Amino acid sequence: MFPRVIGATLLCLAPTVFAADMPVNSGNTAWILTATALVLFMSLPGLALFYGGLVRSKNVLSILVQCFAIAAMISLLWLIGFYSLAFTDGGSANDWLGGTSRILMAGLGKENMTGDIPEVVFAAFQMTFAIITPALIIGAFAERMKFSSVLVFSALWTFAVYVPVAHWVWGGGYFFKNGLIDFAGGTVVHITAGVAALVCALVLGERKGFGKVAMPPHNLTMTITGAGMLWVGWYGFNAGSALAANGAAGMALFVTHIAASAGALTWMACEWIKFGKPSGLGIVTGMVAGLGTITGAAGVVGPAGALVVGILAGLICFFMTQLIKKILKIDDSLDVFPVHGVGGILGTFLAGIFCSPNLGIFSGLGYAAGHDSIASQLSIQVTGIVVIGLYTAILTWVLLKLTSIITSGLRVNEDEEREGLDLIAHEERGYDIK
Repeated sequence: MFPRVIGATLLCLAPTVFAADMPVNSGNTAWILTATALVLFMSLPGLALFYGGLVRSKNVLSILVQCFAIAAMISLLWLIGFYSLAFTDGGSANDWLGGTSRILMAGLGKENMTGDIPEVVFAAFQMTFAIITPALIIGAFAERMKFSSVLVFSALWTFAVYVPVAHWVWGGGYFFKNGLIDFAGGTVVHITAGVAALVCALVLGERKGFGKVAMPPHNLTMTITGAGMLWVGWYGFNAGSALAANGAAGMALFVTHIAASAGALTWMACEWIKFGKPSGLGIVTGMVAGLGTITGAAGVVGPAGALVVGILAGLICFFMTQLIKKILKIDDSLDVFPVHGVGGILGTFLAGIFCSPNLGIFSGLGYAAGHDSIASQLSIQVTGIVVIGLYTAILTWVLLKLTSIITSGLRVNEDEEREGLDLIAHEERGYDIK
């Protein structure tokens, strides 16, 4: 019996789990088509604008190009074989990796089904998750990594980290079978991207002048605009993961919004208390922290629980950004680890608590199959956090070293960094330098 969340109609499962002869549900299909567009909207233009406004003007175009290039590259790799390795039956190795039956989408036609939606729609929906995950990581090495290194690393990392982890958690693998709760990407997206970002920041080292020269965002209007797009797109990210237009999707959407709101206001309050004034950057960063933290738990947390999740996200992620940058002096340029990584860890852990049917207004859908208590559910949640975090950290370090060999170094040189990546990498400027 495959693990399930009690009472849920959501099923983020491998296509091979479902019967192939179910009729198409046009309502569910229409919703997942819409959700697919919303998740892509998160990357392009949402994340691109959010990140683009945070860097200095001499590097804004490089961020936008990296987001676009990653989206295009991962889309083709998803077609070539990444989807197959993540979401098909891997036979005797299925606990750890999928099979090859969908290489180049072989045998995939409009009649193939995942549940009651066409498998091609499911594949497209999952593709947008594969796009945004490596795109999140670029915030850690913004303004200093060579464009060739960005592309090579993103391709290798998606193959060696994202694809196996997606299979473990969503595609019928080990954590799927053992009841890990990850509704929409707390582990698969946010822990992997956040941990990878931290390793990237450590391996590449800080930007020239970090901690000595002011590096303010060049355009917070762009950043806040992108943040609004992320908020809207996240409805597709979380509510779409129900794979149906039903009550589970509606609840996921509502708790997503509550957590985002609570995270934004909590971060704002922390800044107001600590620095005397709330900032626009702070309120949108708190929003993203709330969204990232609720992602893994959106299917098992009730509205009151989402309020708690959002408050904790804003509070804990705020102090983690202070710890990483000001105390540990790690130049995770755009705070990927303290926001996404810590948020993913926190949300995955809290899912094991708030799934309890005994928590009244705080609980959502109940324990995963095979678990009958908070302690039992937390055991697999913590195991998932530790194993996926360590696997990501080790593989990311290895892949950075391999990328450095392939591209003859990860970083641009000091003079090129001073000039800015827009001109060095693309012979263009996003903004005139006055």
